[in-house]
Amino acid sequence: MEARTPPLFLRGPTPFVRLLFFGALSLVLMVFDARFGYVEPLRDSLLWFSYPLQRVASLPSDIFNSVSGFFVSQSRLQQDNGSLRRERLRDAERLLAIEALRAENSNLRSLLAAREPLTSRSLVASIAYVGRDAFSRKVIIDKGSQAGILAGHPVIDSGGVIGQVTRVHPLLAEVTLIIDKDQATPVRVLRNGLRGVAFGTGDGATIELRYMAMNAEIAVGDTLVTSGIDSVFPAGLPVATVSRIDRDATMQFARVVCTPTGEPGSNREVLVVETDMPDLAPYPSDDSTAARSVRPGRRSRGR
Repeated sequence: MEARTPPLFLRGPTPFVRLLFFGALSLVLMVFDARFGYVEPLRDSLLWFSYPLQRVASLPSDIFNSVSGFFVSQSRLQQDNGSLRRERLRDAERLLAIEALRAENSNLRSLLAAREPLTSRSLVASIAYVGRDAFSRKVIIDKGSQAGILAGHPVIDSGGVIGQVTRVHPLLAEVTLIIDKDQATPVRVLRNGLRGVAFGTGDGATIELRYMAMNAEIAVGDTLVTSGIDSVFPAGLPVATVSRIDRDATMQFARVVCTPTGEPGSNREVLVVETDMPDLAPYPSDDSTAARSVRPGRRSRGR
């Protein structure tokens, strides 16, 4: 029985021969492709058939890249949104600060404009805080006796009189606003010179011209200015505008409600007018012995 070599162990051409064959075949294909373009349809066909296999092979990698890119994009978007939100808050803070400075500059310009007609020396002060008593209308300013402020000095803003200094400390001063229920301001009607006294109502928005006769010549829209009769408030400073008049026949006096031309308690900067406090003569006494005088037409007899 003849022994035969199993097919597994059959040997073909040697590797060197195979190398020469495939190298020569490659050169021939390259020459034909470069000169005649015969291999181009074959290449296109192979690419067309191999494209689905390439897509299937690259599908896991594409899915992984898409998922990782999605999470990376989400994380980056969250970081960008957080950064933009912080920048917006900072910009909002700067914008609010700019608006506050703009309002403060506008108020200071208005104060300077209101300061020009004054003949007395005036001092710009800032409101430090509001008084603790909820039933009074008082504010504390950051200037006191060391700055030359005295009790009684009027306080104005760009619109007109808003109050009067009532208590002075070395570094601070208390200002009672004209809308306080215990504050009285001598005024006169700018149109006809009618004098009166304006009292605060305590409601925080209006003042009231009291003790006016029922037939007093005053109308809605009249402007009230300081009369200067008390030698404390300079004459002619705007105080309020008449907003309502109630003439009730059952009442003894007319009720005249006025709206302050200034903004008591609203502005941060105010102007303290440093008026001179004159030494006025004492009010005439009611004593009959002191009120006696020589009657006109009589002369005292000499001895």
